[in-house]
Amino acid sequence: MNSGIGDQMYGWARDLFPICRSITGDGVRQTLGYLQKLLPGLEIREVPSGTKVLDWVVPDEWNIRDAFIADDSGTRVVDFRQNNLHVVGYSEPVSAEMTLEELQPHLHSLPAMPEAIPYVTSYYERRWGFCLSQRVRDRLRPGRYRVLIDSTLAPGSLSYGEIILPGSDRREVLLSTYVCHPSLANNELSGPVVTTALVRWLRSLPQRRYTYRVVFVPETIGSITYLSKHVEEMKRRTIAGYVVTCVGDDRAYSFLGSRTGTTLADSITKHVIKHHYPGCVTYDFLVRGSDERQYCSPGVDLPVVSLMRSKYGTYPEYHTSLDDLSLISPRGLAGAFGALQRCISLIEVNETYRVTCLGEPQMSRRDLYPTLSEPGGSGAQVHTMMNILAYADGRRDLVSLAERIGVPAETCLPIIARLLEERLLERID
Repeated sequence: MNSGIGDQMYGWARDLFPICRSITGDGVRQTLGYLQKLLPGLEIREVPSGTKVLDWVVPDEWNIRDAFIADDSGTRVVDFRQNNLHVVGYSEPVSAEMTLEELQPHLHSLPAMPEAIPYVTSYYERRWGFCLSQRVRDRLRPGRYRVLIDSTLAPGSLSYGEIILPGSDRREVLLSTYVCHPSLANNELSGPVVTTALVRWLRSLPQRRYTYRVVFVPETIGSITYLSKHVEEMKRRTIAGYVVTCVGDDRAYSFLGSRTGTTLADSITKHVIKHHYPGCVTYDFLVRGSDERQYCSPGVDLPVVSLMRSKYGTYPEYHTSLDDLSLISPRGLAGAFGALQRCISLIEVNETYRVTCLGEPQMSRRDLYPTLSEPGGSGAQVHTMMNILAYADGRRDLVSLAERIGVPAETCLPIIARLLEERLLERID
């Protein structure tokens, strides 16, 4: 792995961190514009508010310029300019004076985490509110407060980014990540920056077997919008896919399988985990929480999984201001990049083989087997070679074959290459 890739991704995250993103609005466009400079050819699409998308409707667009709570001296005790988590996402505009008692129902804090600002949204019910640390909330004194949220909530559009990397095969691998949270590092920015690095790596390959469909969407409503336009095509072509999220910390690896648990993405990722990340925590689809909910839903049934660092909802900083740039690291980002790179590389070479002769071939006349038979003389590689020949029946792909004989798939590849050269194996389309 390029030792500088982690630093590069972390730098991108640092640049994007201050932007106030939501499921619509200029923050999403600004984020996509930044990524477009890193990924020439990334198309930015706009879908108008009010558009019916499957069972949903694209909401009005939200933008915000400023927000604060000021005490009777004019001091801003809560200031959106200091941290964009201070405002409940999608807050309608408000400009008013009120007592602390009147203000309290509009405040959100976490008593169990007194230094953290919670991340709160209200996309589909009009309201307004502020988020603040419990420490700051406890300091508020009775009196009158000036409250301002300078926002707009009006017809506009939902923005998303899309790039297609053609391969020699029109069948596709999906990479999906989201661009809809404000200043959150692991839960938001790690996904787009790792996905961007993966696209740049895929582009650098001298050839790609499969076509790659890569989307940067607002979570939930964005993936639903994208499916509403492409679901039939994706059902025909997608052989595997990954939702790339929570891939920036260095505490753990986590795997969330597809709804069925039986797809190519499941088997590939489980194989990689088994041989390279044995401490990886595996989660059932019952504890899903990101866009795999849409891609794996009944009737869509795409072969999509997630390979993460610390899974969303399992680390204490999740959806708070503590999920900042100190939570992610170049090492954590590079580790996730490497894990997904391994999976994609294995998808690219995962083929099905069939032995070309009846009975065991005579290996010694091809210099594939020792001519002297003695105890313990054959060696592990010869043993693996004979096992490959025993199970290359035209029905098992590389990963299922490797699983059956108990070795990493990459160990099989040079042996298979030699057997192909000797015409003892053939590829099955």
